[in-house]
Amino acid sequence: MAPLKFRKIAVLGYRSVGKSSLTIQFVEGQFIDCYDPTIENTFNKTINFDGQDFYLQLVDTAGQDEYSIFSRSHTVDVHGYVLVYSVTSMKRIPTVLVANKRDLSEQRVVQTEEGKKLADSWGAAFLESSAKQNDTTVEIFKMMIQEIEKADGYTQDRRCDMM
Repeated sequence: MAPLKFRKIAVLGYRSVGKSSLTIQFVEGQFIDCYDPTIENTFNKTINFDGQDFYLQLVDTAGQDEYSIFSRSHTVDVHGYVLVYSVTSMKRIPTVLVANKRDLSEQRVVQTEEGKKLADSWGAAFLESSAKQNDTTVEIFKMMIQEIEKADGYTQDRRCDMM
């Protein structure tokens, strides 16, 4: 029998999309019907996948619009992210997918078109960059601001839309 493998997974998403409901359903087998905003919870579960036992540590995060601090537990030693959204709302976490190290063109294995396709499938903005050459680094964060403002309903010409 292979030794138990540890995997840490962060569950991310906008406020009240069901991150905790999914996590608790997976870990405890029950559905929590009421909304109680999460600051952060950690759940553990062992699961067998493909003949291998995995010890999962699931970090159930706060809705990404509720708190400005992105906890270290969301990034340190995380093996993967589950991004959750609700089919009942168009609210999404504004996302910019950045392909970095563009200066290492001789080592490139991911083509620009593949990055764009992935970003499109996520509904994310896309840029290629080189931190080493300071290429598009400012644009990345300007694009992030633009995506956040777009999600908040801001329009550049500040027109008022009436319904």
